Amino acid sequence: MAIIEEIIDIDTVDGPMAVVRKHPDGGSDKRVLIFMDAPGIRPSLHEFAARLAEAGYDVAMPDLWHRHGRLIGYEPADIVADPSRRAHIGEMLGSLDDTEVQTDRNGALAAVGWRDGSAGVIGFCLGARYVHKAMQELPDRFVVGAMWHPSFLTDDTDASPHLTVDAIGELWIGIGDADTVQSIEMHQRYFAAAEGRDNITLRIFEGADHGYTWPVSPNYHEEAATVGWTETLTRFERLLG
Repeated sequence: MAIIEEIIDIDTVDGPMAVVRKHPDGGSDKRVLIFMDAPGIRPSLHEFAARLAEAGYDVAMPDLWHRHGRLIGYEPADIVADPSRRAHIGEMLGSLDDTEVQTDRNGALAAVGWRDGSAGVIGFCLGARYVHKAMQELPDRFVVGAMWHPSFLTDDTDASPHLTVDAIGELWIGIGDADTVQSIEMHQRYFAAAEGRDNITLRIFEGADHGYTWPVSPNYHEEAATVGWTETLTRFERLLG
């Protein structure tokens, strides 16, 4: 299957933003929005998006770090080569807020012309919070979602995702019991609120750490990554057609 890959540059209230798009040649009615993780849009995320496109999906991914530069992304080897990049990631992460991501999400949807119809949504790390937000705020659009090694699912504000688990559609969550960045305990209020709900499935992977998705990462966990892919696509195929 031939895959069309493009980067669409749009204007936002906070300056230009790139939106990565990948889809089968000829298009697809099966749509997936990806929310990146803290290392940004880098080869690993491009490869994941391309894999979804090869499976028949129209994929869009906004560059959430656009306020700091265009398409900033670091693989583990990049951080080893320059450890200051870890601090750069922390700086960008500390500057992000829900309103900005909502703006970026809506800009990305407009850029790719997704004005109606159902879609799925995937988020890694910090992106998991915005999976929930998208499903909560636009429930008729984002009917199914997946969170891979999530971050920031609870906080002490009225906007904490754990307060609105009853407002979202079908969701799969995968987390490792060895997550040293965002432990199971840090999400406990979310998981407790989701317990017993037929629409939310939580899978805990023994021995998996944060960032288990990426083959280039020392934390890559083959079982978690493989099961996550299968569970995500099973739900997307059923709900997106």
